[in-house]
Amino acid sequence: MICSPEHRLLHGQFDGARHGVVSGVGAIRHGILLALLLIVVPAIPATAQPIFGFDHHHTPWTTLLKQHVVMSADGNTSGVRYATLRLQRGALKAYLDSLSSVPVSTYEGWTRAQQLAFLINAYNAFTVELVLSRYPDLKSIKELGSLLHSPWKKTFFRLLGQERSLDEVEHGLIRAPGVFDDPRIHVAVVCASIGCPMLRNEAYVAEQLDAQFDDGMRRFLSDRSRNRFDAATGTLTVSKLFDWYRKDFEQGHKGISSLHGLFARYAGLLSSAGPAQADIRAGRYRLTYGDYDWALNDAR
Repeated sequence: MICSPEHRLLHGQFDGARHGVVSGVGAIRHGILLALLLIVVPAIPATAQPIFGFDHHHTPWTTLLKQHVVMSADGNTSGVRYATLRLQRGALKAYLDSLSSVPVSTYEGWTRAQQLAFLINAYNAFTVELVLSRYPDLKSIKELGSLLHSPWKKTFFRLLGQERSLDEVEHGLIRAPGVFDDPRIHVAVVCASIGCPMLRNEAYVAEQLDAQFDDGMRRFLSDRSRNRFDAATGTLTVSKLFDWYRKDFEQGHKGISSLHGLFARYAGLLSSAGPAQADIRAGRYRLTYGDYDWALNDAR
């Protein structure tokens, strides 16, 4: 086969190089080729974004959750093996670093579902990190605060270009009016306490977010330790979450504009008895709020 000079130039096929000798002509040709490459291929600036996009499946977080979250027998509550998770704190910190490295410009280019999943996973993962900062000398997350400064107001991580607290993520970003407006987030953000809704053993992901929220509501309202109907006294006792965030649950999401409407929709979970379910749907009950258990959700 006859090779053109250009072909030999690109493939280094010239006589001198073939015998281990770099001729003057060959050196000149290499110099020309290098100059052409520098012109054709632009330099990559130091501030360029990574080639690979953000992992919206939050795979490292799911891996940790599956290893260290323990589900109850009925699947309605969970605990965290903080003692074993401590041993993988490096993996947790690597995931947290990946969250912290996301710039606002990238976040703003995501879908709403991707943004919300990102914020909820960040809240839950940074909450776990906060617990591990003092564990095992900790019986409640509230011990990480003080009389004047709650742990949720503590600024200890960076997210979307700013130093943040957990309160900023929940109330300033997730609950910001007109952004997501989904009250079901209250069964997704977890405060590391027994009274909280369960921490799932998987990350929240955009493609499954609606189903995960609905599943979280079902599991939470099925848990008799926090939500139950006493037919003998006609009393419906529910979590304090519904008292604290009543306004969120009454904003009309999915056609629900009152707590009565919410509990009517889930009457089949609040009681297994037909007559009691009918009473709940009709609003024939006295509504009370149970005590909130702030003990650490530690699965020892």
